[in-house]
Amino acid sequence: MTMRFDTSLLSSLHPSVSPSRHFKSPANSTKSPPTQFKSRGKITVRSSSSATTPSQNPDNNSLATFYGRRGLISTAALLPFLLEMSEGFGVNLQGVDASESSTIQSEIRKVLSKAKAPGVLRLVFHDAGTFDMDENLGGMNGSIVYELDRPENAGLSKSVKILEKAKGEVDKIQPVSWADMIAVAGAEAVSVCGGPIIPIQLGRLDSMVPDPKDKLPLESLDASGLKKSFLKKGFRTQELVALSGAHTLGGKGFGNPTVFDSSYFKVLLEKPWTSSAGMSNMIGLPSDHALVEDDECLRWIRIYADDQAKFFKDFKSAYIKLVNTGAVWRKI
Repeated sequence: MTMRFDTSLLSSLHPSVSPSRHFKSPANSTKSPPTQFKSRGKITVRSSSSATTPSQNPDNNSLATFYGRRGLISTAALLPFLLEMSEGFGVNLQGVDASESSTIQSEIRKVLSKAKAPGVLRLVFHDAGTFDMDENLGGMNGSIVYELDRPENAGLSKSVKILEKAKGEVDKIQPVSWADMIAVAGAEAVSVCGGPIIPIQLGRLDSMVPDPKDKLPLESLDASGLKKSFLKKGFRTQELVALSGAHTLGGKGFGNPTVFDSSYFKVLLEKPWTSSAGMSNMIGLPSDHALVEDDECLRWIRIYADDQAKFFKDFKSAYIKLVNTGAVWRKI
């Protein structure tokens, strides 16, 4: 069986996509099409494991109310203050609906636990990781729900079922796309395990058909092959290494499997797989081992091993970029 780079950790790509890019309708599909959003403005949700939600914050509600009414009010004098508020709450001032973002987060937190977090985060990488810049296909579009029978996606049906319950509850209030649901869930998975809080812009539309096959990086690739594969998806070497840090979660031997920290990089530097003692040679994937043998990758591995705050910052930026790759956005 041909295996793929497990979390396929995938020029900055802007959320806006060329109008020429359209999704195809399913041909003779027996599966229910993913939910489509009503035409609304883009919004952003800030991931947090805290019990406080945006809807519980009076300041955030005030901001949402202010922008949700299309009031013809001059905001020039208030702009610096509003920008400061937006940074604090992770909102996009193009259009805010705090209740929607709060509902999505709340329902995800009801079904997500530290034990389930690695699988949910892997789901993000396998949905977004199909993106191809040259063909302008794939990416964060929810098509993973049609691709669960592929060998590289083995086990991901469990994570989809976990989110399916939460999505059903959100849909009763406001239809949410699978792409948005998965993007937010991955950010929550990182947060609940102690990682950085990651703001997620909402408004992605779902694909109605599977993405092309064989677009995820093979787990057998060497560092050169990985860098070329990620470059085709729009990611630099630094971003490749930062996203690879997601392997700190799960059962690959990089520290506590339910704690998101910089253990991955520290273990890489130790190269335990070179030892014949015990199960040390079972730690990590061949693609993990390859990173530490490349000088450019090794530079970033050492930086992140020594500076967890730097890792968190760069992972956050790379994750946001990842979940925006290939996305088609609903109209404002």
